[in-house]
Amino acid sequence: MSGWLDARFVPPRITPMGWLRVIWRGGILGFLTYGGLVVLLAVRLVERPLFGQGRPWTPYITQGVCRACFVILRMGFRVRGQPMTAPGAFVANHSSWLDIFALNAAARVYFVAKSEVAAWAGIGWLARATGTVFIARKGGEAKRQQEMFEARLQAGHPLMFFPEGTSTDGLRVLPFKSTLFAAFFTVDVPVPLQIQPVTVIYHAPEGVDPRHYGWWGDMNFAPHLLTVLADARPGRVELVFHPPVPVRAFEDRKSLSAYCERVIRTSHPERPQDSVPSP
Repeated sequence: MSGWLDARFVPPRITPMGWLRVIWRGGILGFLTYGGLVVLLAVRLVERPLFGQGRPWTPYITQGVCRACFVILRMGFRVRGQPMTAPGAFVANHSSWLDIFALNAAARVYFVAKSEVAAWAGIGWLARATGTVFIARKGGEAKRQQEMFEARLQAGHPLMFFPEGTSTDGLRVLPFKSTLFAAFFTVDVPVPLQIQPVTVIYHAPEGVDPRHYGWWGDMNFAPHLLTVLADARPGRVELVFHPPVPVRAFEDRKSLSAYCERVIRTSHPERPQDSVPSP
C-alpha cells in the first residue's frame, strides 16, 4: 500500500473531560442502540408472520435510533435533496462507520455489505437484525446475489451500497467498481428500477485533522469510536441526495457506475493533495 493509505494519522489526545464525555455519551449510545435492537426484534416477531420479508414498521425504529445518535454526539446533520420512494437502490461514497448511522438516519434503507461483516462482534448482530444483505466477493456468487437482490426488491426493500468497495479518509472518492450494478440489469421486477446517487461529506471539528471522521486502512474501530465520543466541539456530516435515474436509461453496468461516480465526485469537496498533514 502507498500514498493516502499509508499517510500517518494522529487522533487528538483525549483529555480528562474528554473521557467523561466518552463515558456518558458511550453509555447512552450503547443503551439506545442495543435497547433499540431489543425493541426491533420484539416488533419483528409480529411483523414477520404478518408481512414476511416486508418490513413496514421496523425501519422506523432503526431510523429513529440513528437520528438520536447524532443528537447525542452533538454532530451537525444536514440533508440536501430528497430520498427517492421508487423501487431501486441508493449508492454512496464511503468514508467511515458513521456512514451507516448517517444514511440510516436520512432514509429507510437496507445495506449491502461484505459477508465478513456478519461475523463482526456486536456490529454483525445489528446488521442482521436491520436486514442487511450480505454478499461474498467471489465470481461464482453472481447468480445467488442476483436472486437475493431480486427477492429484496420484490419485497419493496430499497438497497444501499458503496461501489468504492472500501472506506476512505473522507477527503477523496475512489473509482467505483461496477460489479454490483450488474444485478439491476437482470433482476425481474414489475416496476422499472431507479438508482439514486448520494454524496456523504464530513466536516471535521475546527482545528483538527480534516480526516478526523475517516476510517480506513488498518485503523481499529474502538480507538476511532473513542475519539468521536470524546469530541468537545463535534463537526458535522452532510448528505446530498441527487436526482434518481432509471436503470434502463443506461446501456450497461459500467455506464451506470461511471455516471454515479461522476455525480458523487462532482459534489464532493475532494482535497487529496493539500489537506493531509505531513508526518
